Parts: sequence; C-alpha cells; structure tokens
Amino acid sequence: MRITLLYFAVARERAGCSRELIELPDDATAATALGAALRAHPTLAPIADRLRLAIDQEFAESTHALRDGDEVALIPPVSGGIDREAAP
Repeated sequence: MRITLLYFAVARERAGCSRELIELPDDATAATALGAALRAHPTLAPIADRLRLAIDQEFAESTHALRDGDEVALIPPVSGGIDREAAP
C-alpha cells in the first residue's frame, strides 16, 4: 500500500521534508509507518518516543491498521501558549 507521511515542527526539521509517499506492506500499522520514517530519517530517533501519531487527522495508537492512501502524521510535543490564570 502507499501512504503519505506528514512531518510537523521539529520532526519536519529533522526529516528535512514536510511530506513523502512511502510503500508499506498490506498489513501495515501506524508503528510500521513510524519505523519506515525512522529508517529513512535516522535523525528522528532521538524524538521517536515522544512523537504522537495521527491517521487522517485523528490521533491514533501505534497498533492502528493502515489502509492504502492514508495520511500518517508524526507530531512532536508542542509547548508554549498562554496560561490564562497566570496572564495579567
């Protein structure tokens, strides 16, 4: 099957691209896609255990079965924003 990997924030910086098409076996899971991303971009390894996975714009577990044409997003933790209680 063919899926699209999407890389966000620091994952995009480490991968050197924002998206790519990859081929996976028919029984692939989100974890299979993550493994393929790590093999293609070893610079992702230091953040791999902190990446969230989303399939077609919904967060998913690593065991989620993929289908041909799915988009798998690798989303690193994000910090920042405003603490409304601490804001003046």
